[in-house]
Amino acid sequence: MDGDIESPHKGKTGLRRIWNALFYSIDGIAAAFRHEDAFRQEALLALVLIPTALFLPVSGVGKALMIGSLLLVLVVELLNSAVEAAVDRISLENHRLAKRAKDIGSAAVLFSLLNVVIVWGLVLFG
Repeated sequence: MDGDIESPHKGKTGLRRIWNALFYSIDGIAAAFRHEDAFRQEALLALVLIPTALFLPVSGVGKALMIGSLLLVLVVELLNSAVEAAVDRISLENHRLAKRAKDIGSAAVLFSLLNVVIVWGLVLFG
């Protein structure tokens, strides 16, 4: 049944799938950087804080937690941006469910940023 096919890209397997996925990911990062102010700001924050974490006199586990918390912000922001783009693709009209989806995505970003503050604070001062 043709109606059961989700995507023409789902049939690719093995190295071809991995190769394609790499370039889709690069395209996604570039699109987020080009179109999302928040992603650019958070990427800049990570660009400054990741080297800082590497040079701080903390354990390897501390460094990993600090860097991981920053990467989590970027992951959550990418997912939030994807939700916002999908909602906007469906309709630009104000709707309570669209607002809810966007607000929940924003809340997820907020929690990931709070996580950075908590992890960095505990590693450095705890």
